[in-house]
Amino acid sequence: MIRVDAVWLATEPLDMRAGIDSALARVVKVFGGTHPHTAYLFANRRANRMKVLVHDGIGFWLAARRLHLGHFVWPTPDAQTQVNLSRPQLDALVLGLPWSRIGEGGIITVV
Repeated sequence: MIRVDAVWLATEPLDMRAGIDSALARVVKVFGGTHPHTAYLFANRRANRMKVLVHDGIGFWLAARRLHLGHFVWPTPDAQTQVNLSRPQLDALVLGLPWSRIGEGGIITVV
């Protein structure tokens, strides 16, 4: 399995036709560079599709996920350009759940 120590979410939409090179260029633009064992998440404008670029320390992996019903809970771009997520928050996000309500230890809170 690929080790992921940090997860970063970009708030600006990404064209889902983007491949590894375009996604990597966006990571450099938004985050200033890539770090080993880090995942970078992007969504399209409607937030029903997501791409994840992972730097495994040697190369890059690009994965895609699509929700057929609903959309991913994605922050608005005007709030900030990047958000750091914990592993429980990532797990909730990829399922389409409200990840921002999950705190330390996977505890769900009322916002």
